[in-house]
Amino acid sequence: MAATRPSGPATPEALAAQVLGVLWFVSVTTGPWGAAAIAAAGGEETLKCEDLKLGQYICKDPKINDATQEPVNCTNYTAHVPCFPAPNITCKDFGGNETHFTGNEVGFLKPVSCRNVNGYSYKVAVALSLFLGWLGADRFYLGYPALGLLKFCTVGFCGIGSLIDFILISMQIVGPSDGSSYIIDYYGTRLIRLSITNETFRKTQLYP
Repeated sequence: MAATRPSGPATPEALAAQVLGVLWFVSVTTGPWGAAAIAAAGGEETLKCEDLKLGQYICKDPKINDATQEPVNCTNYTAHVPCFPAPNITCKDFGGNETHFTGNEVGFLKPVSCRNVNGYSYKVAVALSLFLGWLGADRFYLGYPALGLLKFCTVGFCGIGSLIDFILISMQIVGPSDGSSYIIDYYGTRLIRLSITNETFRKTQLYP
């Protein structure tokens, strides 16, 4: 008759061995060896085309509207340009289809920033401020009739106000009264303001 092993609480050595076994299993399945095993088994999900690294795709320049000098499909300060993955790249396109690209197919649409314009030309505003600023023409043009009338009656605040307005308009600090942006050549001298607010955060840098 075989002797039975008495059952009792597990010893600390047995518990430690079980814990080490679990930790080893987790490290293997979630580490690089585990990832390699999953990929070898065909369980790795195909990369989305928008997640490709720099050099693995090329994007076209946006088509510019001659009247507004902004991308033709600008909506809510955002436009999209087509991007083409490099040949022999396999990824999921914007339709969710896994495709092997040859370099001629659109893989995804990349968002680019654009501005809201409402017909106010930067060149016209600067010219009015330079030559007719003492009459308030620049302020009338930008939608500030009260300041324009005041400059007209005081001959541009004796020239001092005209000089200040010329500097402010040239530096794009003073813009149209409706809050829109100047019409400036898309590849021209545009001013980009950098500001820090409570919503500002440091974005994680991604390196290819």
